[in-house]
Amino acid sequence: MPRTLDLTFAARLAALAVALTLTLPACADDTDPNLHPFGPFTIAAHQEVIGTCVQISLDNPEALYINSVELTTGPGFHHSNWFFVPESVFFGDDGTFPCSDRDYSESTAVLFGGVLFAQSTQSPHEIQAFPPGAAVRIPPHAKLVTQPHLLNPGDDAIHATPSIRLNPIAQAEVTTLLAGVSFEDQALAIPSHAQSRFTVECDLAALYQQKYQRDPDFKLYYALAHYHTLGTGLTLEAVKPDGSAATVFTTSHRAGDTLGGPIAPLFDMTGYTKLRMSCNYVNPRDTIVGWGIGDQEMCVLLAFSDSPANFGGGATDDMPGEPTVIDTNVMSYTHACQTYAIDASQ
Repeated sequence: MPRTLDLTFAARLAALAVALTLTLPACADDTDPNLHPFGPFTIAAHQEVIGTCVQISLDNPEALYINSVELTTGPGFHHSNWFFVPESVFFGDDGTFPCSDRDYSESTAVLFGGVLFAQSTQSPHEIQAFPPGAAVRIPPHAKLVTQPHLLNPGDDAIHATPSIRLNPIAQAEVTTLLAGVSFEDQALAIPSHAQSRFTVECDLAALYQQKYQRDPDFKLYYALAHYHTLGTGLTLEAVKPDGSAATVFTTSHRAGDTLGGPIAPLFDMTGYTKLRMSCNYVNPRDTIVGWGIGDQEMCVLLAFSDSPANFGGGATDDMPGEPTVIDTNVMSYTHACQTYAIDASQ
């Protein structure tokens, strides 16, 4: 059965001056049907681009089983989430287009398709690779779409000629179909001149029992963090009913580094009922930093599992509540988590 990743990055977009030169869409490499150039883009000095989308038709009469994805962008790409959707969704020609012209949204992309890949913050080259036999299924007659967040903080223009490579495996080689796990904490009010931690703890057991009449028993294969320049790390823990916890994934890499990777060994959720996500920050500024783009922050966890359901949720308001101060003088905020599950075979 197909497994897809349900993922939504909620973005509160600010009107920004954009200088972007778009040329004719790049053509796929005739010698490598799995390599898909796109763009190119010219981003002026000190400019941020958030309203341009990209479409790449896969021309696949049969389903594709993607074991790894390689994105090469060079400088200028702050972040990008890559979805697959049917050819009829966001109808139009391949290449770049104003997102508003086709009413593009990531929630619509998730509803009709799924997430294939997410780029680490400002990482110019990244490979998302699953173990042998594990794959995300892209249905026949699909295309890729993304709304890249482009950012040039420098004094000189950037000319980017990016590409994305999909590495499929034969259906006969597939042993595990993957579903998605995505949580985000939008309730950020990162205090000035302080270290802080923001946490959401999401209960999966009730939904799993409702859908499958058993407690969670899936394995987690891959995880990726997303935060901006104030972020100093993200930790994902699995929590048992008695409150004891085990670390599933952690990273202390900074923006510009790869923020994700395989979970090895695979983490078995048997005996655990919740997932707890925590993001850490150091804010040297004189102002409180909230959720958003530009000089604001995010706290997002993306993962792949062999669950029959896609899980998603988190904290979707901007009120973090009152902090507690833990022993290391870190201001700690905990927020309620809204959780949902969608059958991954849909």
